[in-house]
Amino acid sequence: MPKIILPTDPLLPDIFALHGKWRAEKPALITEDETLSWKSFNERTYQVANGLIEMGLEKGDRVIVLMSNGLPMMEALFGIMAGGFVSAPLNVSVTDDAILNMVIDSGATAILASAEHASRIEGLESKLPKIAFNNRICSGAGLSGWKEFEIWRDAQLKTRPEVELKPDDYLNIIYSSGTTGQPKGIVHTHQGRRDWAYDMALTLRYNSSARFLVTIGLYSNITWVGLLSTMIAGGTVLINGKFDAENLWQKIEQEKITHLSMVPTLYERMMDFDHSNYDVSSMQSMMSAGSPLRESVKAALFDRFDCGIIELYGLTEGVITTLDPEDAMDRLSSVGLPLLGTDLKILGDDDRECETGQAGEIVSCGRIVMPEYYNKEDATRDSLWVDGQGIHWLRTGDIGYLDEKGFLYIVDRKKDMILSGGQNVYPQDIEAIMILHNDVKDVAVIGVKSKKWGETPLAIVAARNGSIDQDGLKAWTNKQVGRQQRITGVHIIDEIPRNPNGKILKRELRKKYEGRFFD
Repeated sequence: MPKIILPTDPLLPDIFALHGKWRAEKPALITEDETLSWKSFNERTYQVANGLIEMGLEKGDRVIVLMSNGLPMMEALFGIMAGGFVSAPLNVSVTDDAILNMVIDSGATAILASAEHASRIEGLESKLPKIAFNNRICSGAGLSGWKEFEIWRDAQLKTRPEVELKPDDYLNIIYSSGTTGQPKGIVHTHQGRRDWAYDMALTLRYNSSARFLVTIGLYSNITWVGLLSTMIAGGTVLINGKFDAENLWQKIEQEKITHLSMVPTLYERMMDFDHSNYDVSSMQSMMSAGSPLRESVKAALFDRFDCGIIELYGLTEGVITTLDPEDAMDRLSSVGLPLLGTDLKILGDDDRECETGQAGEIVSCGRIVMPEYYNKEDATRDSLWVDGQGIHWLRTGDIGYLDEKGFLYIVDRKKDMILSGGQNVYPQDIEAIMILHNDVKDVAVIGVKSKKWGETPLAIVAARNGSIDQDGLKAWTNKQVGRQQRITGVHIIDEIPRNPNGKILKRELRKKYEGRFFD
């Protein structure tokens, strides 16, 4: 049995090392092709860490991870962590220019990529920092100039590297968006990630029997919710391929899945599939995050699963509320109460605390809040509100209100709010009504220029059957909403643009209609 010198304040790599000692043969990771015990998983991560050290990387160096879901990506992420390096996992769906921006912004000194993404890195060779391009490792088919991940890994020692990890050391950088030229890297420390995992595991009801199914990218913080909650508890992570509703139902039944962490669009696709004959009695907890979960879908999930579903509102920066199943029935549109150990307030435009029921910006404080945006002092400073006692609160940029029992309701994004005739109009209020129309498959409401009102709401609609009576839908909507909320028109498009988490990309829609008056 391996000897472990346990620090007084164990961090995630220390906890995983203990799993490797006491849960040595228990499955830590399962894919279609391979199962790794906790002992084997730790050894693989140590090999990755030792390989990076041998390449000349030093503690604190940043490493880009541009990989598809699978064992290599898991080994890379947690090997980087074990070696005291800082991972920057990138969303594989972003543009090459966005990848370049994030590599440069992070100051990365190495890149780990899957074979299908390695060519994108090669195409950026002339623009990439030489040190990052020279230290490149590829999983899958060997490519010229790249170290082949599996061969490189297997040549390394399986012993844990002697690296002193401190609570305030950076663990990873999660980029909030790769769609603009100015990415913001959200920093998480070893202590912050550990505390976040502890609090999330307790809140979302994880334990050592957890069998969590990965259904979205390992680069996503939504995946990390279930991933770290499972791993800190010593459970088992199952990595799925590309999302498929039928496969998901089969996996729940056959693999006795206990926990899911997904975005609303995947739950919608899941529930649209005929699921009446599947045994889902193993499910203990499901979480939805990333964008609002429609009340009809939430209600359907409660009908199908005894465990119900926990809706999570949060920011990668470190703001979280959850609506427990026991609290949901009378308030399906709420996103619940603050995560344990955290607090929140609602601020008006004057930064004074709002009364119950009054909408304003959501701010939060607690031990899980990020220390900074990487190398962006101004953005970090702008994200904070300091109260009269000198306590720092994180601004969310989201508008919400609290009911008389303290439950939070999200109204809209502050930047998406429409100022029409001097009145605040929240697009989500209009969208919530329009989605109820039988001919509306999806909808986004944005503010457009108006000579009369300054701004006015315009509805962008994806039709359920490909066509829709635009004038009829406009009239129907304007009968349902308040006077100030009336839409100026309906425009039909094939599909509402959304990011991988299901959030509507309203920036893209506003850009399409900017400069035009709608009167």
